[in-house]
Amino acid sequence: MRKQKPVRLAFFKEEIRCYGVKSALVGRIAKNYYNEIKSEDKKEIFDLCEELFRSDYCEEAFIAADWAYLIRNDYSEDDFFTFEHWIENYVNNWAKCDTLCNHAVGSFIEKFPEYVEKLKVWALSDNRWVRRAAAVTLILPARKGNFLNEVFEISDLLLKDGDDLVQKGYGWMLKEASKSHRQEVFEYVMNNKKKRCPEPPSDMQSRKCHQI
Repeated sequence: MRKQKPVRLAFFKEEIRCYGVKSALVGRIAKNYYNEIKSEDKKEIFDLCEELFRSDYCEEAFIAADWAYLIRNDYSEDDFFTFEHWIENYVNNWAKCDTLCNHAVGSFIEKFPEYVEKLKVWALSDNRWVRRAAAVTLILPARKGNFLNEVFEISDLLLKDGDDLVQKGYGWMLKEASKSHRQEVFEYVMNNKKKRCPEPPSDMQSRKCHQI
């Protein structure tokens, strides 16, 4: 497949690398090739994921994130540090962040809930994508009504973050938490609305990322 030059797409503020393959096709490719590697042990699959992330192409990162999620039943506690390494070193836009964290990292936290404390450390990172990851990792658990206290604690840490993509990350997390805890989230937002940074202008990305 011919690689394209870095491009700036409507959903992204930063320059990204992509092949231009539609997400539905990327998903089919991920599942088809997973059938060829699923007999390998977790380390081999994670090594393949690492190679895909290292390429810096969005589609390859999406495949890696999908494969990492598909072996969620085999997660062990030390996998947290693999995920952390990938976020710190290979995640460089909101799509890579959300694709990896919503499913693979979120599933890890559900399996090993004591590691939710590590997300609070992420919220203090100098890396904007690690800070966003602290919030978007809890999107699906929060949607199920879980980790409400941690949702509020992470929101507290990110409340005055001036990065709009971090703001949108924890705003999305609160929105999902409100589906099971409407009153509690409403009270939290009202109590803190004067403390947070001004809401950044809405854009196509914010609408897109909330469709998971």
